[in-house]
Amino acid sequence: MKMKNILIFGSGGHASVVIDIAQQEKKYEIIGIIDEPKNHNEISGLPILSNISSIKKVILEKDVFGGIIAIGDNAIRMKVRDQILSEVPNFQFVNCIHPNAVVASNVLIGEGNAVMAGSIVNPNCQIFDHCIINTSSSLDHDCKMLNFSSIAPNGTVGGNCTIGEYSAIGIGANILHNIFIGSNCIVGGGSLVCSNTEDSSIYYGAPAKLVKSHEFGNKYL
Repeated sequence: MKMKNILIFGSGGHASVVIDIAQQEKKYEIIGIIDEPKNHNEISGLPILSNISSIKKVILEKDVFGGIIAIGDNAIRMKVRDQILSEVPNFQFVNCIHPNAVVASNVLIGEGNAVMAGSIVNPNCQIFDHCIINTSSSLDHDCKMLNFSSIAPNGTVGGNCTIGEYSAIGIGANILHNIFIGSNCIVGGGSLVCSNTEDSSIYYGAPAKLVKSHEFGNKYL
């Protein structure tokens, strides 16, 4: 059976990882990259076809089924989603799940999510839309990842936790059981979160402490 054609949005390092996942998963055929013009015209051997404003033409010419936004920054990923839907309101966002990820059979997964190699998602979890579960990270039982949230490599989230919209769990951070991470919250790499966090805030340390507020859209990667 012929694989359905998809597009990758973004051409940075995160995009190269998502491309590899899609190629190993062998569910879709990547026909190219959508991004603003840069000083190169391909990534991982795939051509940069156009920017978002021209995707209607690409979709028709290339028989495109859908695509995934391969951008690590949560806020930028949301803005790109909005740009895509403004051009193509019914655009189909696909999930890319690495064959070496372990995802329990009853996990509910939305659309546009990237689940990377070595990651573990345990039973009764819910992954909403456009989330990133990065390399060798884990999400224990009964957790929720809300829209546009992310866990960096080797992040560990205990059972019955919620990660709020647009929130980012840093590299090697640990979240204890029954913790609520507020929306637009940044947890620094190597931190240990022992209590609930506030919205729009940055936390660092072990135990993690509030450092300062985080304005939506500010760089954190």
